[in-house]
Amino acid sequence: MQEKLLEKFKELFGADGEIRTYFAPGRVNMIGEHTDYNGGHVFPCALTIGTYGVVRKREDNKLRFYSMNFEHLGIIESSLDDLKPDPAADWTNYPKGVIWAFGEKGMKITQGMDLLLFGNIPNGSGLSSSASVEVLTGYILKDFYGCDVTNQDIALIGQFSENKFNGVNCGIMDQFAIAMGKKGHAIFLDTATLEYEYAPIELKDAKIVISCSNKKRGLGDSKYNERREECEKALEEIQQYVGIKSLGDLTEEEFEKFKSAIKDEDRVKRARHAVYENQRTIKAVEALKNNDVELFGKLMNESHVSLRDDYEVTGIELDTLAEEAWKVEGVIGSRMTGAGFGGCSVSIVKNDAVDTFIEQVGKAYKEKIGYAADFYVVEIGDGPVRLA
Repeated sequence: MQEKLLEKFKELFGADGEIRTYFAPGRVNMIGEHTDYNGGHVFPCALTIGTYGVVRKREDNKLRFYSMNFEHLGIIESSLDDLKPDPAADWTNYPKGVIWAFGEKGMKITQGMDLLLFGNIPNGSGLSSSASVEVLTGYILKDFYGCDVTNQDIALIGQFSENKFNGVNCGIMDQFAIAMGKKGHAIFLDTATLEYEYAPIELKDAKIVISCSNKKRGLGDSKYNERREECEKALEEIQQYVGIKSLGDLTEEEFEKFKSAIKDEDRVKRARHAVYENQRTIKAVEALKNNDVELFGKLMNESHVSLRDDYEVTGIELDTLAEEAWKVEGVIGSRMTGAGFGGCSVSIVKNDAVDTFIEQVGKAYKEKIGYAADFYVVEIGDGPVRLA
């Protein structure tokens, strides 16, 4: 893979100078969805699929970007003097946003770059291809450009750039999971405090299977920001009666006690999901620590139902993937993962049921939706790394 990317880089940009190769993973969230901007807990892990980058510093201020996933776009050029979001710049708004954000944080980049990317994360799948590109860019600026940042800083700067440069009001989870990934572990992260612990995922006789709906979604133009606003409004209404900083501060019992403060039924549902999902995530991690994978799976299923009925971010594609998964013997748990409105589901499937799962769910999905889903048996990997 690396040789092929290097060859393409040299063909496009020439072979002079020091050329380095990097990798940043994608991520999947096992449980804890739409809790990260509500001050709750999440439980994501980095994957062994992700984004490769081949890069060389330039002597001038030019930025030249090329993606092997979007070859029809060719080389997209801009400059360090022109770091502003531009629809015509397409995917390059993500690395540009990170370079801009480093400057905003007092680390102005004064040398341009030639950057070739290749991602083996399905585009639009909800496995965080955009955050993967952001963390990759941040790691390049740390390692190659000498910026004095930790991987946790890279996560925060990536989130800042997505919020302020690309206009997506995302939480911290995606960038954090990618920047801080650890092989064989998921990250139990309190998004309110950024306190975290690594929890081993020991599935023994089971695998994690990602089912990609192949329904593309764009976060910025989805209902993502709308959901966030609904939760913020619900929080304001509850705060008139109880001193909390976020919905993640409430237990289920406290929510039921104060929910009458919320003046709109839709906002009640959104807030109920945020509170109950946070508590489910805490219980799920406890279940894993007790080697109770069955309970973990049950909580995954409950998470999907809440995302479907209370948060209303699933849609027919993700509902079909989850509901068909629940029918297969040997499926421990299955739920949508990511922002929703398309993207993927994540399932824990016993080893001897994986082939049946892919066949049965795939057949039912195609019959109902009209096009095929893709399936990936994935492994949990490390965070960003320099390869060469």
